[in-house]
Amino acid sequence: MKMKLKQWASVAEIIGAFAVVISLVYVGIQVNDSAGAVRSASANDASVALQAFYLQLGSDRETSSIVYRGLTSEQALTNEEEYQFLMVLHGAFLGFQNSYLLAEEGTIDEELLNSLKINVANIHRLPGMKRYWRQRRGYLHSGFVAWVDRVSVEATESTMDLYKLPD
Repeated sequence: MKMKLKQWASVAEIIGAFAVVISLVYVGIQVNDSAGAVRSASANDASVALQAFYLQLGSDRETSSIVYRGLTSEQALTNEEEYQFLMVLHGAFLGFQNSYLLAEEGTIDEELLNSLKINVANIHRLPGMKRYWRQRRGYLHSGFVAWVDRVSVEATESTMDLYKLPD
């Protein structure tokens, strides 16, 4: 039995429809894989940035001393030291903010944000943090500022000896 041109066109249309469905399934799988890769890369970037910050801070005795004294001191440091202290802390909070925003959009896992919450909770009551927050909070995303304020209110006591005020 010979098929007419119209019948061949119908067969081709059915095959084309299957091809489109298969292509869409394939694209969906690729997009899902790509989203996972983006989440993984974002979490890695956030972790690497914080790791670099802590390594730099811990490796430089002068900066480490200034940040520690800045956090624990009731009074501002010298003008130059206070400026350095505020900029170092602001650099850390920009990294925290980045992780917060990525967690809000679902790009990184909530667990990373929870580890940042612990950091914020541990330093919220320190005098230098209060000075920093009063001066620099306006430079940060309003959603992040509200989150830090919430974390600060919820926290009752530092869980890390490192952040306890000196006697």
